[in-house]
Amino acid sequence: MNRIEVLTQSTPSIVLDHVSKRFLKRNSHSFKEAFVGWLRGRKVRAETFTALDDISFQVGEGESVAVLGLNGSGKSTSLKLVSGVLEPDSGTVLTRGRVAGLIEVGAGFHPDLSGRENVYLNAAILGMSRKETDARFDDIVEFSEIGDFINQEVKHYSSGMFMRLAFSVAIHVDLDILLVDEVLSVGDAPFRDKCKARIQQLAEEGVTMLVVSHDMKMVEQLCERGIVIDKGHKVFDGPIRDAVALLQEVKA
Repeated sequence: MNRIEVLTQSTPSIVLDHVSKRFLKRNSHSFKEAFVGWLRGRKVRAETFTALDDISFQVGEGESVAVLGLNGSGKSTSLKLVSGVLEPDSGTVLTRGRVAGLIEVGAGFHPDLSGRENVYLNAAILGMSRKETDARFDDIVEFSEIGDFINQEVKHYSSGMFMRLAFSVAIHVDLDILLVDEVLSVGDAPFRDKCKARIQQLAEEGVTMLVVSHDMKMVEQLCERGIVIDKGHKVFDGPIRDAVALLQEVKA
């Protein structure tokens, strides 16, 4: 029996198995300070910051799970490990199927390319073929509300236009796992509501989701389960209402 089968009787979509992640935290406050210190022969000391410490959890196929915690608790680091943006220092991260991350939305966009060209570029980065993108292109543009600006270079877009198009590409990918990290602040209120409705639709269609958000109302509507992380340690894994209540106690 392999490791995944030990963890669950059904095949999970996401597994974090005794995962730890550390970062170097330098004591100088800026590059300028570090450079001046180097010129004067002073060593720049660095300390290790543990973002996640021996974290284990899994997410079943079609399950929507919220990762909750205060700022700096390790929530976003967890999602970046699942997305592959970061690698763990120890432990194992496993995913099954195509993963799309609403983490650093638009990270694959090139400012000198048009919106149209960036749709194809970013869709390819997310694993879509040209044929798949052709089939979804009109829906992507319609959802983004970009209109004729789709043929303009994105460096001329407002920040709102840029984020709407990038978000629209990400949620139209043919995906198995969706990672959501505080991206629902894009656009105006009607557009945010449309984004939330689309994510809810994906959940109902059986897409596995791992969600980080400070919007407790949204996570309670979207997720049945919550994982609370405090200072890099998992302190709770259970019903979403209990997870939200615990987080409110921690904040108090």
